[in-house]
Amino acid sequence: MGWHKGMLLAFDLETTGIDVETDRIVTGCASLINGTTGEANTHTLLANPGIEIPDAATQVHGITTEYAAEHGEDPAHVVAVLASAIMGQVFDGVPVVGYNLAYDLTLLDRESRRHGLEPFGEQLTAARGVVIDAFVLDKHLDRYRKGSRKLADVCAHYDVRIDGAHDASHDALAAARVAYRIAQRNPHIADMPLHELHELQARAKAEQAQSFRAYLQKQGKPHDDVRDEWPVIPYERQEAQA
Repeated sequence: MGWHKGMLLAFDLETTGIDVETDRIVTGCASLINGTTGEANTHTLLANPGIEIPDAATQVHGITTEYAAEHGEDPAHVVAVLASAIMGQVFDGVPVVGYNLAYDLTLLDRESRRHGLEPFGEQLTAARGVVIDAFVLDKHLDRYRKGSRKLADVCAHYDVRIDGAHDASHDALAAARVAYRIAQRNPHIADMPLHELHELQARAKAEQAQSFRAYLQKQGKPHDDVRDEWPVIPYERQEAQA
């Protein structure tokens, strides 16, 4: 039985922006999925990020500053609950599944540090947590496919249902379905031991970053912020660059 038939923890964040060093969590979802039955236990949290939610971000996920301030929970609580939900499953050997998880997991790490909690990235690394990133796997297995690699478009490519884009719970479940379909179509990926699959993705992400940097450099565009590290960008390295 491949890993896609076991338990999977789907994870996704919606945030105030795209900068992992400065932006904040607005909503977060951790959904424990049984890959055999499809049954999902989904937990979604809304945070009051404590800063303005830019209009551009609201247009993506639909949550305004005012709504988050009125209905959102304390951000430190949200971060602690999400980190605990992930680590609880990691310690049980369950892989974390999502789409472009270097963003979500790094931002969760920075939020944990911001609120004086145990750094999430260090916890994940120490536990040798396995991450399955459908974004990285799709690019690795189908490198030269033309077209958008946004989650909604990749769902269409793999004939996967997405119930509503840019909602943390919908995106988390859709990413898990894409990962499942990738495993289904690629038996050598499905049969790979989880830690080997994790290491494969780390190498693939570094290769993808190097290729993208070379492309940007050829176009004369900035490329210094394209990072090799996966699934969490180290905090210390970011400090050194500041």
